[in-house]
Amino acid sequence: MKDNKIQIAILGLGTVGTGVYKVLKKQQPEMLPKLGVEVEVRRVLVRNLERAASRVDDPSVLTNNWEDIISDDTIDIIVEVMGGMEPARTYILDALHAGKNVVTANKDLIAADGHALMDAAKDANKDFLFEAAVAGGIPIIQPLKQALQGNYIEEIVGIVNGTTNFILTKMAEEGMEFQEALQLATDLGYAEADPTADVEGLDAGRKMAILASIGFHSRVTFKDVYTEGITKITARDIRYAKEVGCRIKLLGRARNTEDGIEVGVYPMLIDSRHPLASVNDSFNAVFVKGDAVGDTMFYGRGAGELPTASAVVGDIFDVIKNMHFGCTGRIGCTCYKQIPMKNRENIISKYFMRIKVEDRPGVLAAVTSVFGNNGVSIEQFIQKRKNDDLAEIVVITEEVLEKNFDDSVKILKTMSMIKQISAIIRVY
Repeated sequence: MKDNKIQIAILGLGTVGTGVYKVLKKQQPEMLPKLGVEVEVRRVLVRNLERAASRVDDPSVLTNNWEDIISDDTIDIIVEVMGGMEPARTYILDALHAGKNVVTANKDLIAADGHALMDAAKDANKDFLFEAAVAGGIPIIQPLKQALQGNYIEEIVGIVNGTTNFILTKMAEEGMEFQEALQLATDLGYAEADPTADVEGLDAGRKMAILASIGFHSRVTFKDVYTEGITKITARDIRYAKEVGCRIKLLGRARNTEDGIEVGVYPMLIDSRHPLASVNDSFNAVFVKGDAVGDTMFYGRGAGELPTASAVVGDIFDVIKNMHFGCTGRIGCTCYKQIPMKNRENIISKYFMRIKVEDRPGVLAAVTSVFGNNGVSIEQFIQKRKNDDLAEIVVITEEVLEKNFDDSVKILKTMSMIKQISAIIRVY
């Protein structure tokens, strides 16, 4: 600390970086009473100096040279909001090795290689904080690491992608089909030009890897997360879900079972009375079940310039407080266990299945026989409507081994009386 100031550098001045800069400027009158020091943005790393000049009060802080930052001994905290794997990974490791604290919002990097970054922070006895990497402005990393550490976390389930939640909300409330709702999300700026990471569940999968690692104290990486997206969900599926008292949401679900950890992201039917069912539009929510606390839910804006910046700046302030008391590195990696990942075939799930079949005697008996022979019990079996010589049936199973359900589906697909398996969706 020099002249009662903390010097920081921001890497990236996109949506989140600009938000961090704005929030820090707005918080200036509060810094002395909150922190005992002021926070000064000494450097901002950007690609295009001219284009970035209009986003800051003083363009002299801008640089496109990493050496201007890493070699500056007055900079105590590096804020990485560039995103992506490289050069972000190299810059973070360089910063930690140089004795600088790091705050990041980079979920992709943490989900794939977070252990290496946290090991480097431990070796340097520096803070490496990443609250903004999951659920935007919603505090969830810190509660899992601190407020809930007296619990054995049994389950973490949540809506952690605002784009897909917006799309499913429009499909449910306005009867839109997927492509129409996606176009609206794109027009309003909720979806990227290439929405693959969102609509295929990849973004949510990365976030769930991070939450599972922290909640269960065992390293889970993105490759361990089974992901399914929402591109096959139709307005008809959503209507049928409503008929059985459910909503369809893209849920990330992590469970710590006796047989190992299971983590996945899938569209799921969820009872309309569950708190997550009422989380709509671009909002996120994370539902945590602990053995002592019971059920808790964290709800709010899951993305956006200022909500995400709120989490980043909160981490910056925590680092400064730790610096003041000489305890940086106080809360580091919490993965002190080595719990195996559960084989997907041994995961237990419930399923909603919509099938078009020939409308003739014996078809329903044949379908139920296939399920019964493979150890799949049926909770509901409903014939919905007829169309010419075809009937549409809806099957909702009891909890079953995924292997047994998959085996049933393989057999059904070979039967001439089964004309189409229109939908297979898990049930929470």
